[in-house]
Amino acid sequence: MKVSCMQENLTKGLSIVSRAVASRSTLPVLGNILIATDQGRLKLAATNLELAVTCWIGAKIEQDGATTLPARVLSDFINSLPPGQIEMDLNIKTQTMHLKCARYDANIKGIDAQEFPIIPTSSDGKKISVESSTLREMIEQVVFAAATDESRPVLTGVVVKADQDKVTFASADGFRLSVRTATLSAPVAEPVGVIVPAKALQEVARVSGDQDDPVEIAVTETKSQVMFKLTNTEIVSQLIEGQFPDFTRIIPDSHATRTVLTTSELQNAVKASSVFAREAMNTVRLQVAPANEMGGGKVTITATSAESGDNVSDVDATVDGDAVEIAFNARYLADVLNVVRASQVALETTGSSSPGVVKIVGRDDFVHVIMPMHIGK
Repeated sequence: MKVSCMQENLTKGLSIVSRAVASRSTLPVLGNILIATDQGRLKLAATNLELAVTCWIGAKIEQDGATTLPARVLSDFINSLPPGQIEMDLNIKTQTMHLKCARYDANIKGIDAQEFPIIPTSSDGKKISVESSTLREMIEQVVFAAATDESRPVLTGVVVKADQDKVTFASADGFRLSVRTATLSAPVAEPVGVIVPAKALQEVARVSGDQDDPVEIAVTETKSQVMFKLTNTEIVSQLIEGQFPDFTRIIPDSHATRTVLTTSELQNAVKASSVFAREAMNTVRLQVAPANEMGGGKVTITATSAESGDNVSDVDATVDGDAVEIAFNARYLADVLNVVRASQVALETTGSSSPGVVKIVGRDDFVHVIMPMHIGK
C-alpha cells in the first residue's frame, strides 16, 4: 500500500471516525482505525461493534492495500503535523506504516486489516430520504430527552417512524417526552418503525454539519441495523430491540390555559431561578396570571433554597385561560428552551398536577411534554 493525501483531509477524516473507536475492548483491533484504498479514494473506518463510522477522503493511490493503525497514536501524530502532503507506505510483512510529511517521519505499527470486523456499506432494506438540515434539527429536538439510564434500554433510544410522506422522531425518559415530525419529499413504500440509539443519532448530527445533500436512512431486512448514508460518510448502528411506549397517549389532547412567551425572556428567567433551584430538588415554580385591569398577562418564576435564599422573575405573556401555578424541573425546562430555535413558545397547562406541554408558536411539528413536580404548601 502506497498512498498520499493532504494533512487537512486526513485530520478531518480521522475526527469523523474516531468517535466509533472502542475505548475498552478485549479485541485490540477495535482500538484501531482501518485505512484502505477504495476505488481511487482512501477509506477510513472505526467500529465498537455497536456503532461503525466510515468515511472517504481524496488521495493519490500508487499501490492498493489496507491495514489498521492505533487510533490515538495515529490521530495525535497527524494532528501535530503541518498542513501539506502526507506520504504513507505500508510494509506488509511487519504491518508497519511509514508516514512522511515535510521534515517529519514516523513508523506506526498496526494490525492486519483482515482482523477488522466487516462493516456493511449498502442496504437493500427500507429507505427514507431526509433533508440534512431538517434531520439535524429533528435530532437536536429529541435526543436530549432520551434516557441515559440503561435499566430500560428502549428509552435510551429514539423511536423513528415513517409512514407515507411523514416521519416522526420521539424520545422519552419517564419525566419528559419530545416529539418532532417532518414531511418527506418522497413517500416511503411501506411503514417503518425502529428504535435508534440516541448516541448514534448524535454522531449523525455531528458529522452532517457541512452536508447539503439529503441523508439516506436505510434499515436492514433483519431490522437489526440502520445505516445513515451521507455524501462521503456512512454511519451504521445496531438497533435497540423492544417495544417503545405508545407516546401518543402521553400527549394531553386538551388544556385549560395557553401561555405564549418570548423564548429568550423565559430562558433568562429559568437560568436565574436555577441558581437557587439546584439546592431545592431543582424545582422552579411558574405562576401564570391572565391579563386584568391592573395590566397584561404575566408569568412569575420563583425558586427557593433554604440555604441560599430565593429569587423571583416576571415575564410578560399572553395568557388564554385560567390562572395556574405549576412547578417543573429547571433543567428540563432549560433543555427544551435551548432547542426550540424560535422567538416565541407556548406553554399549555391544565393544572398543577397535570403535564405541561411546550410548543413552538406558529408551527405544529414539535411537541414537548414535561411532567410537573409536586408543589408543597
